[in-house]
Amino acid sequence: MRKVEVVAAVIHDAEGRIFATQRGYGEWKDWWEFPGGKMEPGETPEEALKREIMEELETHVVLERYLSTVEYDYPDWHLTMHCFLCRVERGSLTLKEHEAARWLGKEDLDTVRWLPADEDVVEKMRCSLL
Repeated sequence: MRKVEVVAAVIHDAEGRIFATQRGYGEWKDWWEFPGGKMEPGETPEEALKREIMEELETHVVLERYLSTVEYDYPDWHLTMHCFLCRVERGSLTLKEHEAARWLGKEDLDTVRWLPADEDVVEKMRCSLL
């Protein structure tokens, strides 16, 4: 089984909402996820996340703390996803790869269709959003 290692940013704002993005391509098109992407050889998760958020959203983020690592088996591959709580340092969260984005409060987490691996992170947040 192919293995993929990625990073994901749980970006929050001052009101306690989180930033969710909707995929615009591939098998999981229209599903929602936390922004991020694949790690490159030699990168730490922190370096990869800062690079991915700049590439995908033209935004600099501050990584406040590590949240969790999700291990999830999709039908054809295994995902390892390192998740970090982040806030915007500067930038406008410009969508470069996603078709939509929303700020979600705790009461809004069920209003989008999360990718299966991201749902694990959402479950943790239901109990204590940030």
